[in-house]
Amino acid sequence: MKKTHKKIDNTLRVSLTKVCDSALENVMGFQWLTHLADYDDFPRSLKIICVFDTIQSQTLAEQQGRYAYLCELIKRELLKENIKLAEINRQVKFDSEERCANQHNGDWSQRLR
Repeated sequence: MKKTHKKIDNTLRVSLTKVCDSALENVMGFQWLTHLADYDDFPRSLKIICVFDTIQSQTLAEQQGRYAYLCELIKRELLKENIKLAEINRQVKFDSEERCANQHNGDWSQRLR
């Protein structure tokens, strides 16, 4: 990884850790989040995946407007680092541990490919 790419990744990790900590306190069923990016095409290539414990928790969060809350939280934290997501609804995805277990036997590396 290039030095500039590593710096971007570290900035992302710090910002997204803040998002994760807040979401753990404020969004029922939220478990963790991760990110993927092609740093040669950043920030357009950035994908953030928010993971819930169950499909039911994920569905409930969507119905209660928590997806919008999480997107706003992500947007706000990244803007603090001057990272602007042009298409936040395309770049932030939602998933669940249960769905990964059902479809990929809990193998997140396979699921995220």
